[in-house]
Amino acid sequence: MQSNKMIQENIIITSTVHNKPITADIKYLPNQNKKSLILFVHGFKGFKDWGVFNLMAEEFARKGFIFMKINLSHNGTTQEQLTDFADLEAFGNNNFTIELDDLADSIDYLFSEKSVLPPEEIDLDQINLMGHSRGGGLVLLKAREDIRIKKVITLAAISDLAKRWPKSFLEEWKKEGVQFIENKRTNQQMPLYVQLYHDVIENKDRLSIPNAIREITQPLLAFHGTKDETLPVSMAHQIKQWKKDTNLIIFENENHVFGAKHPWEMETLPPTFLKIIQETSQFLK
Repeated sequence: MQSNKMIQENIIITSTVHNKPITADIKYLPNQNKKSLILFVHGFKGFKDWGVFNLMAEEFARKGFIFMKINLSHNGTTQEQLTDFADLEAFGNNNFTIELDDLADSIDYLFSEKSVLPPEEIDLDQINLMGHSRGGGLVLLKAREDIRIKKVITLAAISDLAKRWPKSFLEEWKKEGVQFIENKRTNQQMPLYVQLYHDVIENKDRLSIPNAIREITQPLLAFHGTKDETLPVSMAHQIKQWKKDTNLIIFENENHVFGAKHPWEMETLPPTFLKIIQETSQFLK
């Protein structure tokens, strides 16, 4: 019999390579039936409890999924401050290789004895990845590497890392060793050390999102808004071009966060997020 009580497990996953914790939470409605799991990855300057992400997790749980979201180990939050960028050194030293390792640790956790999920609740043959923005690029890269991933969903995903930085920015970055990005919400000057650029160059095959998109065999559902002010909607069309069977859904006049913001004071989701959840549920079922 289905319980009406939603379970939320707050967990810490030990990063096997980078010695920093990956904070995560898992929501589901227990009913003794094996459920698909959605592992959600935030984007740049994002975190697992941003804006509407908790409401989204609850809605997916109500639709019969297990929803797990993680804070990447170097996203700048800490175990004590889950919604603040309290560790700017970690943020500055983050890179895509670290994030792929974090995602591997998070997937491995689900298959380990440490997992808090009862075996009767989770279908380990139905592990799906979902990512927003830079997290969307990340889940595309990881799907190519991990055959345990069944399906992929992207929200306003970046389609190419190599062409992200203008030439003038790059030259100054190499010269100074650091560039500072303003966080308009918190007024923090957030460091980006040039190691991030070197990581992309030195691992260009592994970190090629265009190649990953061409090579992944898993079904892909991609959402994007026509008024995306951060990553242009043309990136979504590139994804479709590189993987012809992509299920592409474009929202007219929607921005990079599909009408959400942080903090989100309302108890209901923006209409576009409800559509995203509906379409994703059908795609996964």
